[in-house]
Amino acid sequence: MKKDIIRNLTMDFESYSNKTENDIEFWFARDLQHLLGYYEWRNFTKVINKAKTSCETAGHEISDHFVDVNKMVKIGSETERDINDFMLTRFASYLIAQNGDPQKEEIAFAQNYFAVKTRKFEIIEQRIKDWERLNARQKLSLTEKDLSQLIFERTGNDKDFGIIRSKGDKALFGFSTREMKSKLGIKSNRPLADFLPIITIKAKDFATEITIFNVNDKDIKTGQQISWEHIRNNKGVRELLIERGIKPEELPSEEDVKKLERRVKSEDKKFLEKPEKL
Repeated sequence: MKKDIIRNLTMDFESYSNKTENDIEFWFARDLQHLLGYYEWRNFTKVINKAKTSCETAGHEISDHFVDVNKMVKIGSETERDINDFMLTRFASYLIAQNGDPQKEEIAFAQNYFAVKTRKFEIIEQRIKDWERLNARQKLSLTEKDLSQLIFERTGNDKDFGIIRSKGDKALFGFSTREMKSKLGIKSNRPLADFLPIITIKAKDFATEITIFNVNDKDIKTGQQISWEHIRNNKGVRELLIERGIKPEELPSEEDVKKLERRVKSEDKKFLEKPEKL
């Protein structure tokens, strides 16, 4: 997510923040509805109900975080109507975001914004960067698992995947998996992708997705044919990166994804255990 988008969303979410007499921060559900990109209240209430269930499952009282209120709103020049609304704690707002569609930019932002008890833009931005890299790594793991299963179905050999993946890395980086680990100072028993920047993780994922598609679409059957297909796809992705001025083998390694995952989970755990109540 781009820095200017994060900054603008931070300002939007802060502008709708309210405080109780006891200085507890809260948001109105009707405001949050629009902040999260929901156009119909009926659809948004479905997400709220899922969040209430999550709240109860986590061992917290729903009434501590979702408070029913009524508001008068103008529907004409001299006409008002009474509508129902909710006062939502940061915890309730977080649960609503967690039950929303993470493909929506506003939802992805909110899932991290509400989990961080700070108004510092830099911390929110870093949290989102960590979250995006972690998601990209998890997505690559799933894609590689699909390719591994597909290769086994076609060849009957569970060792072919590692060989084919390394050849793909050679085509993408100009170095084999082992050589890239040595180049970046990564231990031989750790996955290379755990230390790659997000752009390279996504590049590997994209090439692997193309391989899976073509193996199925072209009904490729042998390990050698799958290997050549994977090499071609990684070469194609490399050419695109080089054309855009990105040399994947020259990008520095980043923080171990396992450490990043533990940090994010630790932050979430602390937040979920003792959320502020209304």
